[in-house]
Amino acid sequence: MLYDVTGTTLRVMTHIPPPVVELRLLDAELHQLDARRTQLLHRRAWLLTVLQPVRPTPVMPAPAAPPKPEATAPGVQNVLLFLGGILLTLAAMAFTLVSWGSLGIAGRALVLGAVTLAALCAPVALLRRGLRSTAESLACLGLVLTVLDAYALHEVAFPDGDGVTFAAAAATVLTALWTAYGIGLAALPNPAVTRAEPTTAPAPPTLLLPLPAALAIAQLPLILWAIAAGGGPRTITAAVLLTAVIDMVLALRATPRAVRLVAAGGAFGMGGWGVPAAGLISLDGAGPGAAARAAALFALAAAGAFGAAWLATGRGLRTSTAAAGGLFVVAGLGGVVRASLSADWTVPGYLACGIALLALVRGRLPQPVRDGLGWTSGIVQAGAVLWALPVVGITLLGPAAWVSRVWSGAPGNARDAAAVDTFWPPHTTATPLVLAAVAAVLILTVRTAEWRSQALATALTLTCATALTLPTALQLPYAVGLLVQGLMVMALLALTHRTATTLALVTSLSLAFLSLAAEPATLAVLASLTVLFAGAARLGRLAPVSAAASLGYATGLACAVGASLDWQPQHIALLVLAVPVTAALLAPRVGDPATTKAVEITGAVAGLVAIGLSAAQLPMLALVLSLCGVIAAGTALRPDRRSLGYLAAALFVLATWVRLSAWDIGSPEAYTLPVTVPALLVGALRRRRDPNTSSWTAYGTGLTATLAPSLLAAWADAHWTRPLLLGTAALLVTLIGARHRLQAPLVLGGTTLVLDALHELAPYLAQVVGALPRWAPPALAGLLLLALGATYEQRIRDARRVRDVLGRMN
Repeated sequence: MLYDVTGTTLRVMTHIPPPVVELRLLDAELHQLDARRTQLLHRRAWLLTVLQPVRPTPVMPAPAAPPKPEATAPGVQNVLLFLGGILLTLAAMAFTLVSWGSLGIAGRALVLGAVTLAALCAPVALLRRGLRSTAESLACLGLVLTVLDAYALHEVAFPDGDGVTFAAAAATVLTALWTAYGIGLAALPNPAVTRAEPTTAPAPPTLLLPLPAALAIAQLPLILWAIAAGGGPRTITAAVLLTAVIDMVLALRATPRAVRLVAAGGAFGMGGWGVPAAGLISLDGAGPGAAARAAALFALAAAGAFGAAWLATGRGLRTSTAAAGGLFVVAGLGGVVRASLSADWTVPGYLACGIALLALVRGRLPQPVRDGLGWTSGIVQAGAVLWALPVVGITLLGPAAWVSRVWSGAPGNARDAAAVDTFWPPHTTATPLVLAAVAAVLILTVRTAEWRSQALATALTLTCATALTLPTALQLPYAVGLLVQGLMVMALLALTHRTATTLALVTSLSLAFLSLAAEPATLAVLASLTVLFAGAARLGRLAPVSAAASLGYATGLACAVGASLDWQPQHIALLVLAVPVTAALLAPRVGDPATTKAVEITGAVAGLVAIGLSAAQLPMLALVLSLCGVIAAGTALRPDRRSLGYLAAALFVLATWVRLSAWDIGSPEAYTLPVTVPALLVGALRRRRDPNTSSWTAYGTGLTATLAPSLLAAWADAHWTRPLLLGTAALLVTLIGARHRLQAPLVLGGTTLVLDALHELAPYLAQVVGALPRWAPPALAGLLLLALGATYEQRIRDARRVRDVLGRMN
């Protein structure tokens, strides 16, 4: 009996098939079993995957970017070459000016001439090899040596000649020689251009230094020839202005950028010399003739300025030079007018000339020139207003004579208004006229919608200033001026315009200072102003300014109350601290952020006043600093003022320092270590959070705070204990910097260690240096630096060539 197995079903075969058929049936059944087994295994694996929890794949942090180098290779090369050139130049000057053995001045001149020729010819060979930076250093040395050659020539050939004449001739010859030298070097073929690949940028064809140096020394010939010819101040000033004009032309027309920069510097420098000199000549002129000759100098300067406006291309440059020319015209014409009027009307005369320029603004001149003349007129008017400001300031702040007499306690002094009626400041009747004239010009000339509101606000300010200065100019009684200013403050605060509120604040300052003449008036006025501006702040009359003014007058009131009670300044400081406390309490309750900031700033200023008052007595100063730190710490509790915690810490540290000073503790480490240790800890935490933070940012401040004062103390200490301890600490810092490759600890620790060692070895070094000629050490150091610089440049050039070859490879 046979069984047919299909899956899990058994079937009884009733008949026996042939062997071939039976074998085929068995193979088919086995194939089906294998397929079913494979299906079940796949299902089992899927079920295991579903039932097993998925483990997250760990994410590797991105590697930190390597720190960027803090110095480039070309920068190191240029520093070495620059230092080498300077040291060789100093050595040559010492060799020429002092002495050297028994050569004498003639022998030294021959040696210098040979060295100069070698230094000037060496750049030609260096340029052909592509060593441009080294050639630049040697060319600079050669140019300096030509100056020394000129000095040696004077000492050998013209020892008894006129020094100024020789200097003028030498400056002229050196200008020509340096110019020819620079042009000759520019004509040399550039090997870098012929050997360069098509994709490689050619090197600059010539040196940058000779032509700018020639232009720099060209500033001297005209001036020296004028002095040698025995010219007076007018002749020398004319030479200076002519030199400035020539520089201006070169600055606008020369091709090399370095030459343009030097020419521009010369034009500004000579102009900055010649124009004030012409102004002094104009002011010293005793009559119209002298003033007219000074006006001729201003005409030369104005011609140069207007010529620059004609040759220049940029609109801004043309406008500025035209404005300068207009100023020179006003200075010349105003000087002539001044010579014809009294001293009180000098500024009004210049103001009249400046206002007259507005007629040219409406002419047919180019627009940049008209803009420049308009700026000139505005500058002259602003200068006239500045001239009037002292009288306005004295009127606003109160005459110093009142305060000195009223509060000095002089015998027979009465603190009332009658005691100060005769103490009005120096005045002039032209001041109100000048202010009124400028206000009228602003109202009549400024008509554009963009500037109209600002012009009207300025005119209103000048009008108020005119009204304030009229009592001063007319010498009205003190009580009348005090009453007028009080009424002005109330009237201006009643208005809603911002300018009116600002003017009310300024007028209130005048009222406060004028009230210092009488003690009852001082207390009453300061209390009234405190309440008045507090009410204005609540009504929204420029609330930030009004609130700050209220607290400011409260500070003055506290000082006045303490003075009236005959308290010492350090005790008054405790009374003044009530203002910052009030500000700290009111600031979070003010809705406007601007007003909150104004209240806080005014409270901080009051705290500074308290600190200043307590500065005379150290224990009281420490107490005041501690109380200010408490106020700052309390303010730092607010979420939006967390940064004030640093200020509180600084105030507590200062209070500690003051207390240490009061205890006569002179060791600087007692003052610096409480700052250094927290600073280093904060720096370490910052570098742990951000590894790319510079070591100077993290550790520079903390290390400097202790190393620098300790080093100064060590240099002044005659004992060995402090230098030894400082050297040990500096060595430890240096080793830590070298171990962790941190620049700040390495540089600061190494510098401190070297200076500390020099302090200990200074007597021995002085003996060694004294045995050598004074020019020998800098000369050797200069040669070493030049050799290092040249080698460095060669290595840089080879490295760049290898980089270019590798870049062209596939």
